[in-house]
Amino acid sequence: MHGTEKHLSTVYIHIHMATKTISITDEAYTILKSWKTGGESFSDVITKIGKRHRLSAFAGTLSEKEGKALEESIASSRRLSRRRIARL
Repeated sequence: MHGTEKHLSTVYIHIHMATKTISITDEAYTILKSWKTGGESFSDVITKIGKRHRLSAFAGTLSEKEGKALEESIASSRRLSRRRIARL
């Protein structure tokens, strides 16, 4: 360095967590939202529940008929969303 020259450096650190989009029914959303406290995110709530209950514990909760109806409802919602996006 010469005389009054100064060298400044800045370091930026960006941490990005991977995210996934899921589809849930309005009823499930309402329930999940009611479980949130303070500044919790939906991910926080799901993680907290997941640590208390293994997903395999829910296997067989729906009958085959209910499962098929749920799958069709989700597929229908996705088709509608794709149509809406296509119009944008």
